[in-house]
Amino acid sequence: MDEYIKQLEYPTDPNLLLTKKNKIKKFLTENYPAKIKKNIAVLGGSTTHDIVKVLELFLLYNGIQAEFYECEYNQYYEDIMYNNEALKAFKPDIIWLHTTYRNIENLPEITDSKETVTQKLEAEYNKYFSMWQKCFEDYKCTIIQNNFELPFFRIMGNKDVADYHGIMNFILRLNMKFYDFAQNSANFYINDINYTASSYGLKEWHDLSAWYLYKYCCKMDAVPYISYSVSRIIKSIYGKNKKGFVLDLDNTLWGGIVGDDGVENLELGTETAAAQAYTEFQSYLKKLSNLGVILNINSKNDEKNAIAGLNHPDSLLKPDDFISIKANWNPKSQNMEEIAQELSLGADSLVFVDDNPAEREIVRTQVKNACVPDISQVEKYIKEIDKYGYFEVTALSKDDLAKNDMYKANMERVKLQQTFSNYNDYLLSLDMKAVIKPFEAIYMQRIAQLTNKSNQFNLTTKRYSQSEIEQIAQDKNYITLYGKLTDKFGDNGVVSVVIGKILKDELHIDLWLMSCRVLKRDMEFSMMDELISQAKKLHISKIFGYYYPTAKNAMVKDFYQLQGYTKIKEDDKGNSTWEYKIPQNYENKNKVINVN
Repeated sequence: MDEYIKQLEYPTDPNLLLTKKNKIKKFLTENYPAKIKKNIAVLGGSTTHDIVKVLELFLLYNGIQAEFYECEYNQYYEDIMYNNEALKAFKPDIIWLHTTYRNIENLPEITDSKETVTQKLEAEYNKYFSMWQKCFEDYKCTIIQNNFELPFFRIMGNKDVADYHGIMNFILRLNMKFYDFAQNSANFYINDINYTASSYGLKEWHDLSAWYLYKYCCKMDAVPYISYSVSRIIKSIYGKNKKGFVLDLDNTLWGGIVGDDGVENLELGTETAAAQAYTEFQSYLKKLSNLGVILNINSKNDEKNAIAGLNHPDSLLKPDDFISIKANWNPKSQNMEEIAQELSLGADSLVFVDDNPAEREIVRTQVKNACVPDISQVEKYIKEIDKYGYFEVTALSKDDLAKNDMYKANMERVKLQQTFSNYNDYLLSLDMKAVIKPFEAIYMQRIAQLTNKSNQFNLTTKRYSQSEIEQIAQDKNYITLYGKLTDKFGDNGVVSVVIGKILKDELHIDLWLMSCRVLKRDMEFSMMDELISQAKKLHISKIFGYYYPTAKNAMVKDFYQLQGYTKIKEDDKGNSTWEYKIPQNYENKNKVINVN
C-alpha cells in the first residue's frame, strides 16, 4: 500500500485516488486510527460526492475521522437560510461552502453602468455574508469558504481584468471582499480554489462535459486537488501541522561540499543559475522561519566547516537562524532523533530535507513516522516541498512569530540547568512569573492552537476549534484557565490550558494540557493551585480527572498521582479516572513560580 500512501502526501495520481478510494479508506482505517472525530457539512453549488470521498482519505491519513453531511445539488443557500432540520441535527463542527464562479448570480453586463455593477457586487457579497452570519448564529462552528476561480473565457480579452464591466474584474473584486471578511473574522477560512485552479491550469480545469453532464465544477482529475487543499486547512485547524525543518547542508542549502571545495567556492549568490536557485531556496526557508517554522541542521560535516559555510557572505541563513546544529559524522537518523529530543518534539513533527536519496531512505526507515519529502534538482526544491502544505497557516499569533526565540531561550535554560547540582535551586534561579486567569478574548486563538498542538502533555487529547473555546468561555458551567509563563530568558507565552465542567458540587476535567517547552518547571502545580482556588469559591468539593493514553502522552500517565489524586477506575485500555477531595486547608504545591 506504499503507493497509496504516497498519493495521500500529495495527489500526484488523481486517477488512482478516485478509483481505489474504498481500498485506501479500508487500509487507513486499519492502520491509521483517527484520534480526532469531527462533523463536516459540505454545502456545494456543484456536485461534491467524489470530492468528499477523497477529502475523507486525506483527513484519515492525518488522524481525523470525519462524518459528512452533503446538501442536495446547489441547495447550499436553502440549507443555511431556511433552517434545514437534517443539518441542525448533524451539528457540524465545520461548514464548508464549496461554491465556484458557476454560482455567481449577478455577473456584470457590458451595458451596465458603473453604479449597477457596484450594486451587483454588493448583492453578491451580501448573499454570502448573510449565510456566514447565519452559520455563526445557528451552529457556532468553523466556516471554510471557497473563493472564486477565474472563468475560461474573457469577453473583452486583456481589458476584462481592468474594466469594471469585465467578469474577471468582478470576480477579483468579489474575492477581495471575501478576504477582507476573513481578515477580520475568527473561525472563518478561505479555501483558495482560485490558486488551485490556476496551478492546475484553467484550460484543463474547466471541463465543460463534466459540468454539463455531471455538474462537476472542474475536470474529474482535478477533484483530489480541491480535496487536498481543504484537508490542509482542516489539519491545520486541528494541530496537524509540522513544526520545523531538519536540513542537510552540502548540495541542499548551497551548491558544493564545503569541506572539499572550500567556503569560497560554494554556489550561493547571483553569479550562476545554480547559485541563484540555492539562494532562493534559503530565502524561502527564511520566510517560513519568520512565520515560526523552526530550522535545524543535520549534516555530515566538521562543525567548523558547517559554521563557515553558513557564514558565507551570500548565505541568507546564518548560524543564529537555527535552533540545533548537528554537524558531525553520526548517522543522520541518530541526529534526527536527538534534535527532536532537544526540542521536546516528536520526530514526526519535523521535515527532513536532504539531496541524497540514500540518506533520505535511512531516515525514512530508521526514524518512526519521519516526514521525508523526495526532492530532485535544486531549482525544484521549493515547488517540491511547498506542495505538501506542511505549515498551512490558519492562525498566526504573537507566540508563533516568537517561536524561534522561545526555542533558543529553552536551549539556554538547558545550559544553565547543567551548572546546578540542586534542581530546585535551578528553578528558583529562572525567576519565573506566571499569569493564570480564566479564558480571555485576546488569547482565544492561542488557546485553540494549544488544544490542537499539544500531544505529549495532554491528558485527554481533546481538540477544540476557536469557536468551541469561545462557547465554553461564556458558559457558566465551566471553569477555564490559561497560564502564561515568563522567566529571565524571555516570554514563553500561553503554555497551559485547563477546562473543567461543573456538575453540582463536582468538577470534571475535560482538558488539561501544557506545552512541552515548560515541562518540569512546576507550571502544572501552579495551574492546579489556581484550579482548586477557583473550585473552592464555587463550593466544589471533588475534582475528577481523566487520563486517556496515546502513543505520545505516556509521560503524563502519573500526573494525577503526583498531584495527590486517587485512581478510582481503569479499563483494559489504560483509560483511567482519578478523584481528588478538596481539603479545607489545601496548601499550594507551587513553591518556585511567582503567580500574579
